[in-house]
Amino acid sequence: MIDDILEKAGHRDGMTTPEGYFEDFARRMEASLPEQPWETEAKAAAKGHIMHTSFWQKVRPYVYLAAMFLGVWCMMNMFDMIRSSSDVMMPGSSPVLAEAMADDSFMSDYCMDGMEPDDLYNDLYEEGFQPASLKNL
Repeated sequence: MIDDILEKAGHRDGMTTPEGYFEDFARRMEASLPEQPWETEAKAAAKGHIMHTSFWQKVRPYVYLAAMFLGVWCMMNMFDMIRSSSDVMMPGSSPVLAEAMADDSFMSDYCMDGMEPDDLYNDLYEEGFQPASLKNL
């Protein structure tokens, strides 16, 4: 049926292969390529010769597997460190922080925009704030 369509359309592009070209193509291709070292080793192994494998060849898959698991472990630890450092302290976890968050004047003075960090530190020190009191948080 396809031949009929091509004949009706009169479409011949000149790309044809000789008769029987692909029947012995694999044999001709194999004969034209040079033999590789791994092919001679495979042939020797097939004939009964024992191939010598080094210690590294035996251990290499296990070393790679251990390195992969070590990499995953390091990655998970890094994610855990990033997550724990970015956690915001909740007011209920510290009574001092809870008291400060409940005080409207503290929030408007120190937590709203417009207050520079240096001004905040100076005001806290003038009021007698001791940073050592935060160690128990």
